[in-house]
Amino acid sequence: MATFTVVVGDPETGTAHQFETDGQDANRFLGRSIGEEVDGAAVDLSGYTLRITGGSDDTGRPMHEDVDGPALSEVLATGGTGYRPSRDGERRRITVRGNEVSDDIQQVNAEIAERGEASVAELLGEDDE
Repeated sequence: MATFTVVVGDPETGTAHQFETDGQDANRFLGRSIGEEVDGAAVDLSGYTLRITGGSDDTGRPMHEDVDGPALSEVLATGGTGYRPSRDGERRRITVRGNEVSDDIQQVNAEIAERGEASVAELLGEDDE
């Protein structure tokens, strides 16, 4: 059974919220790729739509949007996800996960794509009244 930590970023406020999902809620993420949208009800954000932006597996390897499927792959990187060169023209072979969410993924990163009627603070019970 899949279990994920889902980190949802709110582009409007610049805040991030962390959720633990398992069972049926985690299954909503399985098989989805970077850039696809998921119903926010999977992480207690009813009425919201989330866009998957990345993630990492249990060893910290990042998901890479240019690698299809869920498997590990070695890519020659000049920068971007998983590698930051220290000088111009530097390249390095790195191991990354594909762009599809699978059972091997530990953390899924997402952002709010469409907002619901209630605010995030209200849905999470963080409303300061």
